[in-house]
Amino acid sequence: MFISKKEIDVRYAETDQMGVVYHANYLVWMEVGRTSLIQELGFNYAKMEEDGILSPVTDVQVSYKKPLRYGDTAVVHTWVELYDGLRVVYGYEILTKDGEVAVSATSSHVCVKKENFRPISIRKRYPDWHEAYENAKKKPENE
Repeated sequence: MFISKKEIDVRYAETDQMGVVYHANYLVWMEVGRTSLIQELGFNYAKMEEDGILSPVTDVQVSYKKPLRYGDTAVVHTWVELYDGLRVVYGYEILTKDGEVAVSATSSHVCVKKENFRPISIRKRYPDWHEAYENAKKKPENE
């Protein structure tokens, strides 16, 4: 399984009244991690969008375990949790600089045509992405 790692310095504007990172900012960091993973695999969303294809989020699951604060460094680990040629589920762990899990999460995505939001097959439309995702995804426990 291929894991992308991206460091993010926590900015003051990302914290709430309690002095911890506001919960929705983790979704932004997940996007940063996802974009980094895709770039490290040799692709980019911008090219896909130029082709008239979008990749909307269909589901997000987030578990908050430890707060991050202004001045901390978050380390976003991102991988392909599941992939079936049509749907991609990305896995995330956002860690403290000391390696403690602050957040664990997944986000599900499908690729759709921009003009009508009809799903497309990544396997057929982007065979290079398909192969990279197959090679990068988390292997089942019994393999």
